[in-house]
Amino acid sequence: MSTPTPYPRYKLIFTVPHSSLSACKEAIFAAGAGTYPGGKYTRVCFEIPGTGYFTPGEGAVPNIGTVGKAERVEEMKVEILCVGREIMLGAVAALKSAHPYEEVAYEVYKMEDV
Repeated sequence: MSTPTPYPRYKLIFTVPHSSLSACKEAIFAAGAGTYPGGKYTRVCFEIPGTGYFTPGEGAVPNIGTVGKAERVEEMKVEILCVGREIMLGAVAALKSAHPYEEVAYEVYKMEDV
């Protein structure tokens, strides 16, 4: 049974190369994300391995790859719970700061209590 919370809950989802996975997670956890209401579980996330595919365009400064050339990178998709809007905003800022890519691929969803 989940612990109810008066704060809105968000799901932060992002992809990251394996070499930067720990740094991104640590930054996000330090921002307070990954803790379930009631504090019984902390530093919680779900990881799914996959392959990122992209082609850096004109004016890009890619961390990996070359402008104009398609690139495949082994990455991890990570999902982390954020309880409260301020925690979510802090987690997104931490992700953008720790992530190696010029353009960070991430999504944020507001969750419903049902």
